[in-house]
Amino acid sequence: MIKRFVIAGLIMGALVGAVWWFNFSFKPQMIADFMSKMKPPAASVTAEPAKLERWSDRVHAVGTLDATQGLWIAPEVGGIVSEYYFDSGQDVEEGQRLVQLDIAVEEADLKSNKATLKEAELNLARQQSLVQRRASSVATLESAVAKRDSAKAAVERIEALIAQKTILAPISGQLGLRNVDQGQYVSPGAKLVSLQALDPLWIDFPVAEGEVADFKVGAKIEVTVDTYDGEVFEGEVEAFDAQLSQENRTLMVRGRLKNKDRRLLPGMFAEVSVIAGDTQERVTVPRTAVTYSLYGDSVWVLKEAEPGAESKTSETSESAGAGAALAAEASATAEAKEHAGDAKDDRPLLTVEQRFVRVGPSQKGRVAILEGVKAGEQVVTSGQLKLQPGAAVTVDNDGALKPSNQLPKQ
Repeated sequence: MIKRFVIAGLIMGALVGAVWWFNFSFKPQMIADFMSKMKPPAASVTAEPAKLERWSDRVHAVGTLDATQGLWIAPEVGGIVSEYYFDSGQDVEEGQRLVQLDIAVEEADLKSNKATLKEAELNLARQQSLVQRRASSVATLESAVAKRDSAKAAVERIEALIAQKTILAPISGQLGLRNVDQGQYVSPGAKLVSLQALDPLWIDFPVAEGEVADFKVGAKIEVTVDTYDGEVFEGEVEAFDAQLSQENRTLMVRGRLKNKDRRLLPGMFAEVSVIAGDTQERVTVPRTAVTYSLYGDSVWVLKEAEPGAESKTSETSESAGAGAALAAEASATAEAKEHAGDAKDDRPLLTVEQRFVRVGPSQKGRVAILEGVKAGEQVVTSGQLKLQPGAAVTVDNDGALKPSNQLPKQ
């Protein structure tokens, strides 16, 4: 009887051990083997061929528009505004009267001084006649000349004061908003209205020390502003500053832009592209195709998979039992479905290769690749974060990104 209990206990222990081994050792190992041999699904990306284009070397910068002539209209002397002769935003010509300060006192003084001048001139003429007849001394004549000159200077002083209180436009241009009213007292230097010459305009922009020698005065420039997205305004380099900035080692460059329609305004932030050389052929890719990192710039290039790469064989153990058979059957089923999908798409299986490249200038949403990619090769333009070398991919350009033509703001 005891022998039977021992045998039954051994059998029960063996069964418990077998169940424990199957659930906690064999089964997890088979699942891990099955998952490790599963083929990952192909990542969906967008792609575009690298193109061979003729580009001019360019220097990119950002700058600010400024009027070639611009100022605030301000009185030289204080006074009461008796009248103004302009409206906000009006075009004016050089010498046009803008503001008149009260000159009633000055006009009265001018009449008095003119009368004094006339009397002095008559006295001088009389003394000159007497001296010619030797009826008066030279000293008396000289005194008459001095009085005439003094009276004349007094008249000129009053006329100059009246001119100061008559405010004229010093240049031709467009006025800004009026900051003065009739009857208002204005002090010397008070800003009454802005006057800007809008055609042409200047644009001042910094250039790095290493790019100073890439272009000269007269080089063509293309300017874009956020206000008129995508529209290019043309001009040329007019002058270079005489020294580099000691803070950031840049040189200020001044360009001149035509602005006949006056859509550009002083103070606008602008992006500048200086055409720095002759045109030459460049291999270019979309800006979104380049991945920038501290280890180097790279692109993902599409390649057709080698024959047989899409099928992988797996080794199974003879003692795998029912679990191994199920795993092999599931793997075969998944592989058969994948091959069926590939046959349905009738497209070659593609993989990706990461290539480190040497990046050149960029323009209009594209980047020149100086080394690493050939014209015609397909490069991934979006979906790079899902990729690893040798990964299978499918191309879906329906959701392709459209890169902006504008440079990021600095």
